[in-house]
Amino acid sequence: MTPKDAVGLAREKKARMVDLKFLDFIGIWQHFTIPMSEFNEDVFDEGLGFDGSSIRGWQPIHASDMLVVPDPATAVMDPFMEAPTLSLICNIVDPITKEAYTRDPRGIAQKAEAYLKSTGIGDAAYFGPEPEFFILDDIRFDQGPQHGYYFLDSVEGIWNTGREESPNLGYKPKHKEGYFPVPPTDNFQDLRTEMCLVMEEVGIQVECQHHEVATAGQGEIDMKFDTLLRMGDKLKWYKYIIKNVARKWNKAVTFMPKPVFGDNGTGMHTHQSIWKDGQPLFAGDKYGGMSDIAMWYIGGILKHARALNAFCNPSTNSYKRLVPGFEAPINLAYSSRNRSAAVRIPMYSPSPKAKRIEIRFPDPSCNGYLAFAAMLMAGLDGIQNKIDPGKPLDKDIYGLAPEELANVPSAAGSLEDALCALSDDHEFLLKGDVFTQDVIDTWIEYKMENEVNQVKLRPVPYEFSLYFDC
Repeated sequence: MTPKDAVGLAREKKARMVDLKFLDFIGIWQHFTIPMSEFNEDVFDEGLGFDGSSIRGWQPIHASDMLVVPDPATAVMDPFMEAPTLSLICNIVDPITKEAYTRDPRGIAQKAEAYLKSTGIGDAAYFGPEPEFFILDDIRFDQGPQHGYYFLDSVEGIWNTGREESPNLGYKPKHKEGYFPVPPTDNFQDLRTEMCLVMEEVGIQVECQHHEVATAGQGEIDMKFDTLLRMGDKLKWYKYIIKNVARKWNKAVTFMPKPVFGDNGTGMHTHQSIWKDGQPLFAGDKYGGMSDIAMWYIGGILKHARALNAFCNPSTNSYKRLVPGFEAPINLAYSSRNRSAAVRIPMYSPSPKAKRIEIRFPDPSCNGYLAFAAMLMAGLDGIQNKIDPGKPLDKDIYGLAPEELANVPSAAGSLEDALCALSDDHEFLLKGDVFTQDVIDTWIEYKMENEVNQVKLRPVPYEFSLYFDC
């Protein structure tokens, strides 16, 4: 779609407002809105100004002016605004140099795609994330100098079997037994269906939706794979739609990796493959029907996995999911079919076009543009250096004897560990100027100061159970 097409779409749909969306450095969608009287084709060349110093991780106050430049290919009607509103996803540009801003996550994704093409290895990287989420009826949290708590609730929560609900009808999935029960045990079939239908309105092709393993309304909606940049865009629409449809039903949705103690957390298994000239490059005669290129790609992912955790699992809460016993792939190995491996080779179809790998450690607290770009760069490093991923591990990793498990490396155990790994291992991200040293340094500094250290400073409720009477 050209700028002319985008303006024409707005007029055809009788839009009264135009919403400009962009992603902050950490991963939250931001926006501002202009009336149709201010919208024309010049906006796509000249951009619109805003204060970059007010966006997390971006400009200092003495150099705060930035431009948003909308991408006409992203033009769709926003499905939630009361007044007809055209929505556009934007890139961030320096107003003086007119160059792409190096800390713009969408710009980093674009550079990753360009770098792939420059290598000659392939011309398209496809990503298919599977973000999970919890649908809640109530969420409260607070922290002060003398108190700190959180409380969440769901009509589906197994802890509510004895609650007076006038009447309590039961039908609450047990811990780890929420995978695929039909209604009425699955309370949210119609809600997830509405989410799917709204996704289709903005051009997201949905493959399926279902209840997930945990109690308390855990669900998943799967999107058809797409190129790295477009899937980054779709992942933001995905979260936006799910949260807003849930709010319409007087529900809340969280993508926190581990909001519920004692049950499965929320992951974002991410399928990926590389193609060239319309042909898949991951199909071959190696293990699992994969090619040498695919095996080297796996080698790169496993080699750099702990550094990747810093982008793919970027919250302190992520590492409450990455623990043994809840299907979390903390052990850095690969396998066909085995879901306890960090990298799985799906075996659903023998078609070469279906050959892909599934990276199982990411979670949906991530900034999709950065996580996808980082995984691609690790995989490309594996291909360029022909990194051998070693032998597959076709056993249940959680059932291995300690002496066997000792030879299997593990993912980072905390966000601090992951950031330290990224500090030590990021040269592969700097190739092609995809991630700059400034981006790496700013990410580590921001996460350490604003998340790791802040969580370290605060007592948590369970510590009183452990230590109050010490």
